[in-house]
Amino acid sequence: MGYPIISLVGRPNVGKSTLFNRLSRSRQALVSDFEGLTRDRQYAEALLDDDVSCTIIDTGGLTNEDSLIDSGIHGQVLSALEESDVIYFILSARDGITGLDLEISSQLRRLKKNIILVCNKAEGLKPEMSAEFYELGLGDPVLISAEHGQGIEDLIQKTLPILPKFTVDLEEDIQGISVAVLGRPNVGKSTLINRILGEERVLALDLPGTTRDSIYIPFEREGQKYTLIDTAGIRRKRSTNHKIEKFSIIKAIDSLEKSHVAILVLDASEGVTEQDATLLGMIADKGRALLIVINKWDGLDDYQKQEVKRKLDIKLSFVNYASVHFISALHGSGVGKLFEPIKKSFASAGGKYPTSLLNKILEKANQGHQPPPVKGRRLKIKYINQTDTFPPTFTLHGNHLDSVPNAYERYLKNLFIRELRLTNTPIKFEYRSGENPFKGKKNTLTERQINKRRRLMKFTKSKR
Repeated sequence: MGYPIISLVGRPNVGKSTLFNRLSRSRQALVSDFEGLTRDRQYAEALLDDDVSCTIIDTGGLTNEDSLIDSGIHGQVLSALEESDVIYFILSARDGITGLDLEISSQLRRLKKNIILVCNKAEGLKPEMSAEFYELGLGDPVLISAEHGQGIEDLIQKTLPILPKFTVDLEEDIQGISVAVLGRPNVGKSTLINRILGEERVLALDLPGTTRDSIYIPFEREGQKYTLIDTAGIRRKRSTNHKIEKFSIIKAIDSLEKSHVAILVLDASEGVTEQDATLLGMIADKGRALLIVINKWDGLDDYQKQEVKRKLDIKLSFVNYASVHFISALHGSGVGKLFEPIKKSFASAGGKYPTSLLNKILEKANQGHQPPPVKGRRLKIKYINQTDTFPPTFTLHGNHLDSVPNAYERYLKNLFIRELRLTNTPIKFEYRSGENPFKGKKNTLTERQINKRRRLMKFTKSKR
């Protein structure tokens, strides 16, 4: 199974997002923030203890603008909570218990989940003053101030014993080049995988949302081992009706983490939708090698094909390193041509490049376009070396590199991608500015220097 899931729920303005941010900052790096994808949910990985990680989800505020039971939006949140291992029900200690709090708590008790009652904004509130919160029937409240960090450790200590143990049971199934197949429901992901495998290994129906989980499928082709990862389709929030689909984004994140290469499948008749753009952003943030596959291409006439290509050039400009392939998964046209770019992408993303070669490219970059001045100081990049793969990560060393302009970074990235002949692979730059060895130190003057300084000061004063 994946990381344990903790959901934050409550009415608006009780501090859910503040607690979400507080817990997110307690770990080393933010995993994901997909507000544009799910509209009212944010996802992050939090490190609760030295060796205990979990996925935390801010579910958005529940209101009583519509009936809590009948509202589609509220129903989605409550259904999604059923997939959680622990639920933080957050109230505002300043406001006390409201009628909406009572209604939400009634719904939560029916879930029969591990629920922790969290009273936020409890600065200065003594435990004996929180007796009213027992009325909710959810046990002892934990008093915290998410804004000031008070009580967070108590909340974590109460959470740890009830979290399921995290185990990774899929790593051993991943062989060779792992390829995550991503896309919205019903764009043909499972059909594409079946065509690649030449057998009906994945259920493929003409219904959206058929795939309910990430499926790992190892196979071999021409001596090369692969693992295909079929992910659950990601759809608009208002289109989700079944609780099992609510956390498909988590499955997609997990699949992307385990992949070397990502294939984003788009529907030729629909072009790049808002959800597709968000998925592209997610893949770009992870730095995965990327192939964009336009499926159902055979269903368009010549004019429609020209229009699709024109719009793709515009909407895919921010992932210009990715190649675009036009296929028909149903009939198999163009599918066999995907393997060569997949292998080249894997080689590019995992490649290790000599420092001497990288510095020759850097010298070429400096000759072609000198670093621009920032705040009156000209950037100076002295040398570069590679520090990681998947994606290729390069560290640039020099002076005044704290604020490299985006335009100049794009220039450098495009040049390095071109010179290294990378295929479908983004690169990542990290910057290290040399420390001034004399910072904070004062020269010790000799007696002769002190006397000279005095004479100069006396001479300067006499001139005024």
